[in-house]
Amino acid sequence: MARFRTWVGIAVAGALTLSLAGCSSTGGKRAEDARKAAAARGGAAVTTPRWTFAMITHSGDGDTFWDIVQSGAKEAAAKDNINFLYSHDDEAQQQAQLVDAAIDKKVDGIIVTLAKPDAMKAAVARAVEAGIPVVTVNSGSEESKDFGALTHIGQDETIAGQAVGEELNERGRKKAVCVLHEQGNVGHEQRCAGVKETFEGDVQNLYVNGTSMPDVQSAIEAKLQADKSVDAVVTLGAPYADTAVKAKQGASSDAEIDTFDLNAKVAAGLKDGTLGFAVDQQPYLQGYQAVDLLWLYKYNADVLGGGKPVLTGPQIITEDQAAELEEYTKRGTR
Repeated sequence: MARFRTWVGIAVAGALTLSLAGCSSTGGKRAEDARKAAAARGGAAVTTPRWTFAMITHSGDGDTFWDIVQSGAKEAAAKDNINFLYSHDDEAQQQAQLVDAAIDKKVDGIIVTLAKPDAMKAAVARAVEAGIPVVTVNSGSEESKDFGALTHIGQDETIAGQAVGEELNERGRKKAVCVLHEQGNVGHEQRCAGVKETFEGDVQNLYVNGTSMPDVQSAIEAKLQADKSVDAVVTLGAPYADTAVKAKQGASSDAEIDTFDLNAKVAAGLKDGTLGFAVDQQPYLQGYQAVDLLWLYKYNADVLGGGKPVLTGPQIITEDQAAELEEYTKRGTR
C-alpha cells in the first residue's frame, strides 16, 4: 500500500495520530469481521449492557460526509452492543434542542459537534450536569475541554488549512479562492485562515450559500470569470468539489480544484485528474472512535487523548492514492 503523506505540526499531535494509525489501517476490517461474527451469533461482540448513545451533528440534508461518520459509528455500535441514535440540524439552536431531547431520553452517552460552539455551550453543560458523558467530534476541538467533554475526536482545522497552503506552494499556485459554504462555522474559518498562514500566494475567501448548489456554482463561476489570475479553488467539503469543477468549466478557467474531505466522486476526480488533491480527516474513524471511546468510558472509565484532541487528520490524498482508496469510498467507509 502506498504511503500517504500526513501533515501534523506538533509532536503530541504526531504521537496521537500514530496511535490511531494501526486503527485506521485495519480497524475497518476488524469492525466488519466483528459485525459479521456478531450477526452470526445473533448478538454483539461484547457482553456489556445495551447502552444508548446519541450522536447530534450540525449536518445539513444530503451531506455524504456525515453518511461516512454514521457508517463508522454504526459499526462500532454493533460491536459494542450500543443502541445508536442519530439526529442532525444545520441550525445551531435546533441542534442544541436535539441535545436537550437526548438528555430527556436519559441516554447513556452523547456525541456532538461544535461547529457553532457558543450556541451549543449551554446544551452540552446540561448533559454534563445530568451525568451523561460527552464526546465532541469533528468540530470544536478548542472548546471541547472547557465545555466538559471527555475528549475531542477530529482534525485540527488550522493544521489542516496549513497543510493545504503548503501543498499549494508545492504545486506552484499563486492565487487561491477558499470557498466557505456555511457562515458562522468556526472550523471553516479556521481552515481558510490556516491556508493563509502557510500559502505564499494570495488567498481570498468566498462565502456562498451552501444549501443551494446552483448558487454555489454561479458564485464560483462569477469569481473565476472576474479574476482570471485565480489558479486554485479550495472547497471545504467533498460535495462542493464537483460543483466547483462545473463552475471552472463554465468560466473557461484553468484553476485547479482542490477540496477538503473524500467521497467516491472525489476519489474518481483525483483518479482522472479533474481534482488536484483532497484533505481527508477520516470521518469513518471519527464516528467509530467516538462510539468506542464512550463505550470504553462506560465500561472501564478509560479516556483517550490525555486532555488533547485525538487527531484523525489531515491526510493529503492525491492521484497516486486515489485508486487504492476508491473501493473504500464505494463501500462508504472513506
